[in-house]
Amino acid sequence: MARTIIDIHILQSVPPSNLNRDDTGAPKSAVYGGVRRARVSSQAWKRATRQAFNELLPSSELGVRTKKVAEALATRIQALDPSLERGIAIDLAAEMMRVATGSKLEVPKRKEKGQAADGEAAAPESSYLMFLSSRQLDALAELGLKGGPGGDLQALKDFFKIRENKVLARQAVDTRHSVDIALFGRMVADSADLNVDAATQVAHAIGVHQSEIESDYFTAVDDKNTEAESGAGMIGSIDFNSATLYRYAAVDVNELQKNLGPSLRDEEQPATKATERAVGAFLEAFITSLPTGKINTFGNHTLPAVVIVKLRTRRPISFVGAFEEPVRQGREGGFLESSCDRLARYIPHLERQYGVEDPSRSWVFRVGAETDALADLGAEVTLAQLVKGVEDAVAQSLVSSA
Repeated sequence: MARTIIDIHILQSVPPSNLNRDDTGAPKSAVYGGVRRARVSSQAWKRATRQAFNELLPSSELGVRTKKVAEALATRIQALDPSLERGIAIDLAAEMMRVATGSKLEVPKRKEKGQAADGEAAAPESSYLMFLSSRQLDALAELGLKGGPGGDLQALKDFFKIRENKVLARQAVDTRHSVDIALFGRMVADSADLNVDAATQVAHAIGVHQSEIESDYFTAVDDKNTEAESGAGMIGSIDFNSATLYRYAAVDVNELQKNLGPSLRDEEQPATKATERAVGAFLEAFITSLPTGKINTFGNHTLPAVVIVKLRTRRPISFVGAFEEPVRQGREGGFLESSCDRLARYIPHLERQYGVEDPSRSWVFRVGAETDALADLGAEVTLAQLVKGVEDAVAQSLVSSA
């Protein structure tokens, strides 16, 4: 069966900034092609993409990734039975999570001392981040109250002594995955059978040219100082860099559809509709999102100058090789125009040599005269047209391969 894979290639210039810091506070970097480049980790951009989903999709189609799963589930339980005290709801939630995921939940040591201070016991937490969809939490809350009506914890424990009820708890967290879980996957360390393979791969964004880390030495003045008092109230330094970045992501549409299953389907709509919407949301979120590291300090709110999207049927293909030799600065400064020239030469040659060219399934979104070299690489579109065009092509591919 032919696969449907979406390749997304982006060129984006970012001014002085510190989008993604390492353990020393400096912008992350990497050596590629023998020179040091700016780098933004895939984790940072995936996080920014997930946050952007909040403006594009209803909360019912999204998930939450947290150690505080007992608190999150307790909130759902109390919504169903407002008569329950918080502590009782948390006890029910913790038992539900232990049964459903096999995880061990404990009160963190950092919170143990503060239990008596506010008069309420701290909620137990998982030892690692757990990713659950809104609908999975709802299903667990309903099952918890069914097994422990009125907040009866012992009744809930007896309820799960029956094997069929344990199976129901496992099913509650292994079905109805949210869009973000379906796209980015999930790992449950204590129950590998609950893992979800990611449908999306996101590369580390990397500068197309050599980039040095600079340092901004700053001072802050104490507003209450008089003219007789010299010196700063505070001094410090912030590391930063600037770069034109090549960003890349690939979406395995077939894996995405499998992960979503029937979870978000509407009875009156085609089975492919949930996958189409997930693809459209990811495209818009990934293209327009930006990690927020030191954003208040640098205000580096840029958008991509180039987006190239291609549909493939065999495997994803990155074009980062076009920049293995670092791009040189143009005669009048800047790296964007030279980067576009590189891609305009590299892409047709690579696709022709491997026999994977397909102009009818290629889209180009670009801004500015510096990007003119890419005009013939696919259908020229606006962002809205790009998202709609890919959604339609994905729907057609899924229907034809069904």
